[in-house]
Amino acid sequence: MPKWFNTAGPCRPDKHYMLPATVRLPSLDRLIAQESYFVIHAPRQTGKTTAMLALAQQLTASGHYAAIMVSAEVGQPFSHSPGKAEIAMLDAWRGAAQYDLPNELHPPPWPDVGEGRRIGAALQAWCNVCPRPLILFIDEIDALMDDALITVLRQLRDGYPRRPGNFPHSLALIGLRDVRDYKVASGGSNRLQTASPFNIKVKSLTLRNFNQLEITQLYQQHTAETGQPFTSEAIKAAFELTQGQPWLVNALAKEIVEELVPDNEQAINIAHIYEAKEILIQRQDTHLDSLAERLREDRVKAIIEPILAGQSLPVIPNEDLQYVIDLGLCRLANGGGIVIANPIYREVLPRVLARVPQAGYDLDTM
Repeated sequence: MPKWFNTAGPCRPDKHYMLPATVRLPSLDRLIAQESYFVIHAPRQTGKTTAMLALAQQLTASGHYAAIMVSAEVGQPFSHSPGKAEIAMLDAWRGAAQYDLPNELHPPPWPDVGEGRRIGAALQAWCNVCPRPLILFIDEIDALMDDALITVLRQLRDGYPRRPGNFPHSLALIGLRDVRDYKVASGGSNRLQTASPFNIKVKSLTLRNFNQLEITQLYQQHTAETGQPFTSEAIKAAFELTQGQPWLVNALAKEIVEELVPDNEQAINIAHIYEAKEILIQRQDTHLDSLAERLREDRVKAIIEPILAGQSLPVIPNEDLQYVIDLGLCRLANGGGIVIANPIYREVLPRVLARVPQAGYDLDTM
């Protein structure tokens, strides 16, 4: 079966058109060599999981490390029962190790310790028997909230001084937000507002969007496989409409080659790009519909609404401006100032804002 443009879950090179997964990440070699703990944060569906899975595989294949991507997502239902969150996560992590690592790198039986110590004790036990330095990438860390989140972060900080022999050599937290914006109901706020209790991080890094050359390279993979070309005007339009947002770039192409122009002998032109754009906006696919999740936050609406109305922004804390940029809703304009991230979002956001007050549930807790 021919490859396809992926819009759901991590990309796989044997199935999907994709660029080298780590090309848009800053080089992490030095951070890992220096036994650093760090944060990778970027908007949803930009390729974080794909990139970090690929990096873990490369590091393990080098023979120098045992590197693995695990997820905190299964702990999310147990925000106020950290013991249950620990058990669920460790069970999932064992399954990931059995699937992704060779037998000699698998963890031992997890130690029988009390609530609030299970993550730290498990990682220490794993490092004690692993023949290589352990590198852990924890995905979906910001799915955790409240007591469960604090418990995990504090255990990671507690074990940090014992690395690399008795705790992971290097570790990354991967999610939508930077540490200070992890959700926790404490101190009258719904977020940490500080890097503590993970003040051991060396850097917070993000994953950039595609540039126009990378969109060209991605679309040319389809041309090489099927013979169906994209005109240069079509590729330019795709970049201008999406500003390189990876999900949008793939979604436009997928709609065109599978639905609008399935005949591989017909070239894809600028009209097809704009037609696909209208279909995506009208259909409100999961990625676009999930914007409502972000727009429920007052500090996000306080920025988005004036921009859409063409008004000057009120006095906004710098951290809130950075937050909407980190979420992928806005970007810094070339001439300064802040603008909506891309023309597609600029059309979608007013419709989402009109629906947000009527929403009867909180998607951020689902």
